[in-house]
Amino acid sequence: MTLKNLITIAALAASGAVMAQDSAKLDLVAPIAEYKIYVSENVEQLVKDTTAFVAAVKAGEIDKAKALYAPTRVSYERIEPIAELFSDLDVSIDSRADDYEHAEKDPAFPGFHRIEYSLWVGNSAADVKPVADKLLADVQELQSRIAKLTFPPEVVVGGAAVLMEEVAATKISGEENRYSKVDLWDFKANTDGSYKIVELVRPLIENKEPAFLAEVDKNFKTVYDILKTYEAADGKGYVSYEKLTDKDRTTLAAAINKLAEDLSTLRGKLGLD
Repeated sequence: MTLKNLITIAALAASGAVMAQDSAKLDLVAPIAEYKIYVSENVEQLVKDTTAFVAAVKAGEIDKAKALYAPTRVSYERIEPIAELFSDLDVSIDSRADDYEHAEKDPAFPGFHRIEYSLWVGNSAADVKPVADKLLADVQELQSRIAKLTFPPEVVVGGAAVLMEEVAATKISGEENRYSKVDLWDFKANTDGSYKIVELVRPLIENKEPAFLAEVDKNFKTVYDILKTYEAADGKGYVSYEKLTDKDRTTLAAAINKLAEDLSTLRGKLGLD
């Protein structure tokens, strides 16, 4: 076979791959549109909840602010793959003390976790009123940017795995909400966000990938069942993360890892790799 023929075959193969990916993206138009509605609804709720949270912080209503902290974050955690597309806002809203030279004492440390530190460690909000104002402005800016965003199919579909991988890789240690110990709220929200993506793309693969979807559904159920065992006695949210033993965390991490591994193949099954 001549070099010219080899080049032609390679070009045709590449062209076919591009066409297949373009076709896959066309199939995803409707699910992506539905996902954008889901994200928009969650951002709207995030703005509403953050407004109430910030009002409590600025009024010095410590107990109320603490009670609002975890449920306010839920909407953000559900749509984290999209929120993280705006890295400047993600840093401003959700960065950790570890990202700053002077940790919690660094004046540049912003967002939810800076306020969390004052509420739980200092039992005060006197020093974070400007931080609270900035948090609300950032959340409102996030809403504005998302409204104008064209959602990349690869990011949306890949987000199903990313949400679970982040929990398994870092959040399982309790590093995110290290002062309030409300991590289980975030885990549930991340799982909900991941499951929503799977549900939206399910019709595109249910005929050719029934075994895969059955396994994914089983793994989601395992994670949800584990989280359910840690629901608060009053039915409102979850127990403090510090109540989980190392064995509990290992069991939860294993279930989340298994789910993340399966979901990491979802893009390929939809022709996006």
